Amino acid sequence: MAKVELVTAADVQLMQGLAQRVTATRPDLVNSDASFGELAWNWGKGHASDRASWRRRLWFSGEDLVAWGWAHLPRQVRRSDGSVKDVTGAYLAYQVHPDHAGLIDEVIDWYDATAGNIERTVLPGAADEFALKRWAAHGYQTDPAALGDTGAWTQLNERDLIDVENPVLPEGFRFRTADEAGPDAAVQAHLDAWAPTAYTAESYEGVRQTAAYRGDLHILVEAPDGTMASSTIMWLDEANKTAEFEPVGTHPGYRRMGLARAMLLHGMHLARAAGATHMTVSCLGAPGHPQARGLYYSVGFRELSRDAPLIKIPT
Repeated sequence: MAKVELVTAADVQLMQGLAQRVTATRPDLVNSDASFGELAWNWGKGHASDRASWRRRLWFSGEDLVAWGWAHLPRQVRRSDGSVKDVTGAYLAYQVHPDHAGLIDEVIDWYDATAGNIERTVLPGAADEFALKRWAAHGYQTDPAALGDTGAWTQLNERDLIDVENPVLPEGFRFRTADEAGPDAAVQAHLDAWAPTAYTAESYEGVRQTAAYRGDLHILVEAPDGTMASSTIMWLDEANKTAEFEPVGTHPGYRRMGLARAMLLHGMHLARAAGATHMTVSCLGAPGHPQARGLYYSVGFRELSRDAPLIKIPT
């Protein structure tokens, strides 16, 4: 059975269910943008502005979702500084259950047909040798730009929640949750950290609508003047007792003060109290992006898996 439609919140829950099943047995095969938390975050933040450019297909075995593809087609992105970015290529997020690995050919054929003869990119996992061979057979090649010093591929990092260091904030700063601080503060914290960004109050409403979002696991650091200086959302996968940080950001005026490090440690204590025994976080993996990787390594994370960025040039 297959369906071809725009991506809905119900679809995301099905995709998260597949992510949980893959995580339970082969966490190294969870593709970029296909993790439990990343799915909710990406749908929530983009459903209002980008949904018209999204296409998806679902593959089922009986009642179980065993593969999916989520194509991001060309679009215009309006950002908080008033600028407009034209996205001219297509990108595919996808996941195939390892017991149904042969479906990758159907995913690739669907993506090519859906995107058409434009530049197409995809980020399979470097550990998925079978998928990499099938992508190559369909004409996809290593993306040299993505693999450069400032490339945009990601690595997934993990650690257990044993012996988590206690957080220490500078004097006058304090931890808050989005439930306590309210939507306006949560949105502004993201805007300040990621400007220029396409994120809006409507984006945050989408994030809050996802079944996985919890305002008590959305952490902020409040500065003495009331500014929300740093923030992160944690996504708790109760089935696997694991939680994921996504996103993590700090106001440029409050960086290099140890706020993000303290926030991550505080978040891990909260995640453990919520039932998690394991934590993950993604970051850019290229050598030219050491800041986030260094931050995560400083609180005990180590690399679990990484992307293998591929591209297919139009003929």
